[in-house]
Amino acid sequence: MKGSSLSVDRASDIIQSPDGTFSFGFYNISSTAFTISIWFTNSANRTIAWSANRDHPVHGSRSKMMLNKYGTLVLMDYDGTVVWQTNTSSSGADHVELMDSGNLVMRDQGGSILWQSFDHPTDTLLPTQPVTATAKLNSSYYTLRFDQYYILSLFYDGPDMSNLYWPNPDQDSWRNYRMHYNINKRGVLDKLGHFEASDNTSFYASDWGLEIKRRLTLDYDGNLRLYSLNKSDGSWYVSWMAFSQLCDIHGLCGWNGICVYTNTPTLAPTCTCPHGYVFKDPDDWSKGCQPLFNITCGNTGQRMGFVHIPWTDFWGSDVAYIPLASLDTCRELCLKNCSCVAFEYKVHPHPTGCFLKASLFNGKTSPGYPGTAYVKVPESFLSRSQASYSSELSHGHVCNASRTLTFNYAAQTNDMKGRTWYYYWCFLAAFFLVELCFITVGWWFMARQQPARSAIWEGLRVVADHFRSFTHNELQKATNNFKDELGHGRHGSVYKGTLQDNRIVAVKKLKDMKGGEAEFETEVSVIGRIYHMNLVRVMGVCSEGKHRLLVYEFVENGSLAMFLFGSKGLILQWHQRYKIAVGVAKGLAYLHHECMDWIIHCDVKPENTLLDEEFEPKISDFGFAKLLQRDEADSNVSKVRGTRGYMAPEWVSSAPVTEKVDVYSFGVVLLELVMGLRVSEMPTDGSRDAESALRQLLSTIGEKMKTGEDTWIDDLVDPRLNGDFVQSEVLLLLEVAALCLEQERNGRPRMSVWFICSSDPLMRVDLTTGKGPLFFNLSFPLEGIM
Repeated sequence: MKGSSLSVDRASDIIQSPDGTFSFGFYNISSTAFTISIWFTNSANRTIAWSANRDHPVHGSRSKMMLNKYGTLVLMDYDGTVVWQTNTSSSGADHVELMDSGNLVMRDQGGSILWQSFDHPTDTLLPTQPVTATAKLNSSYYTLRFDQYYILSLFYDGPDMSNLYWPNPDQDSWRNYRMHYNINKRGVLDKLGHFEASDNTSFYASDWGLEIKRRLTLDYDGNLRLYSLNKSDGSWYVSWMAFSQLCDIHGLCGWNGICVYTNTPTLAPTCTCPHGYVFKDPDDWSKGCQPLFNITCGNTGQRMGFVHIPWTDFWGSDVAYIPLASLDTCRELCLKNCSCVAFEYKVHPHPTGCFLKASLFNGKTSPGYPGTAYVKVPESFLSRSQASYSSELSHGHVCNASRTLTFNYAAQTNDMKGRTWYYYWCFLAAFFLVELCFITVGWWFMARQQPARSAIWEGLRVVADHFRSFTHNELQKATNNFKDELGHGRHGSVYKGTLQDNRIVAVKKLKDMKGGEAEFETEVSVIGRIYHMNLVRVMGVCSEGKHRLLVYEFVENGSLAMFLFGSKGLILQWHQRYKIAVGVAKGLAYLHHECMDWIIHCDVKPENTLLDEEFEPKISDFGFAKLLQRDEADSNVSKVRGTRGYMAPEWVSSAPVTEKVDVYSFGVVLLELVMGLRVSEMPTDGSRDAESALRQLLSTIGEKMKTGEDTWIDDLVDPRLNGDFVQSEVLLLLEVAALCLEQERNGRPRMSVWFICSSDPLMRVDLTTGKGPLFFNLSFPLEGIM
């Protein structure tokens, strides 16, 4: 209330949210320094969610926060200096309260919100707290904000440079599955663990579901991570992160520094300096490296050479790009250019060429990267022996791998070049001799093991023309070490890859897959033999140790959800929507009734419906229910769960789960194709939930159809179509949707059933063709429904 205050001298001066999840008050960051913060009450280290004075702590004595008589919340240091305050003095704030959501709000006497902490985040977003055009996250030199194209992005905003590093800056927005120039800038994490933004940014927590406390934090290292709270011990675990490979984050190692991965099981990153450079501050790698020399221009007599660093790139700061140039040409161009401090030379599979660099920033070394960095240094730094250089690298913060990756490239005399070529050919001869021995021993070993091959791999060999096994190393190379992520969900992440025969594929890295390799391969081989034009083709599998990966055909246009619920600029015309409805029905009918194995999808939704170049739908992730449950003692799939809004009623009851759960989800998808919005997000009058609103909608559709009127259809169909639709086809989809959404599962049709119309017993409609009569009497008992 007005006139009340919190004092740093009174430990009991703490405000808690009604449910006790959050606390607000003075937070000690040291024995004498305090911030005014909101923190998670039950986390082990009282994790901070928001701070008013994060960068300007107050003294541990006589500091206080008060709501003064003018309605302003003011934080004062020990000497009365105002450190922080709200801009609410003219609005007359009456009181302050901490909500269960973690939002600190100031209200007037009428209860209206005048100021809230959710509008001023620091480095953390809480569920329901939006990131907007003005609300952004900041941590060290890193920022999460919308760029000028309305794309939600991560930026390195350093003192000398600012650049974007997420989404992938080497790709345009469409390849990153983002939509630019939206009508607004907004992204929010819901209570289930799903983040969605106006530019189509979307991701899920690996532990998706209610009753879990979460926070989305931009950490000090520049990685955006979603954390979930472990109730048992108050610790946090990561349930999603933007970067699994931290060296892709810009600015980690500062100017002239190189990020490399240590040879440890976790592949932890570390920083190193090129030869001729040393750390500015060995205790703070982010300050980068400084040269031990000066590069002078003109005829000074100083001769320059290059330090050769394989598999290394310094992103950005290109002076020039020379395509199809030879290595010698690149070297000479950089030597003649005073502003060139290094060049990068790229070879196959990328187009050959070189990039001249004006400065060294965002350096990273990734084994397998098709480029080599050549850093310009005086020849005097190249005269030392390699042994001396290796000894120098063994001191300081340099991982062992860097010693094997770095060696000198300098101007040589003709005699030295001759000896280099001699050693080169000797090395090649020895290499091929060893390789030949390995191949011979390998063939001999495989020949001996031939009788012992398992029946599984024999079966895979028979169908190798359309389904085969892949090695993890093969898929790692195809996906460029899993860099080009297409999307991610509860079961894993999907990456774009190119096989050796230049086929483009989608590789899904599965997580939490139980069971041994043989059982997994057996189940996947069954799915791999399924082929239908409306099902995403499974081309292969990888099962090595803990690795479980599936290889799918690449579907060009992405998911149906992108077009229905994404950018306003992506609109599906009516003929495309009708085609998609029929195609999905065909795919489900095939899974339910035509496969050798009975397969229930269990998660039919627009996100799992992909569209090819001709907008032909292809159902993805079918068979996951069987894969996830293959290690259970019983054969039912009652433990599998779908997605909120698409789940049939029997999921939450004790009724057995059958293929009718897919029929229900299909009915929801039909309604969404017609309306262009999620059924779970339909507007309500505030007195009922989304499920009740759906029931009311279905009842209204049935009543309207009985009257024979058609004016109501215009209000139901997606307004983005501007009335351009076929009324008879809309009615057909609505009627079929109403049948599929029956509460009682036995009242729903099967995907392959033919319906008999009440007005003409000889006319029928087939869900898999979309052909038949247009009007049903929904109260009439339909024959053939099982």
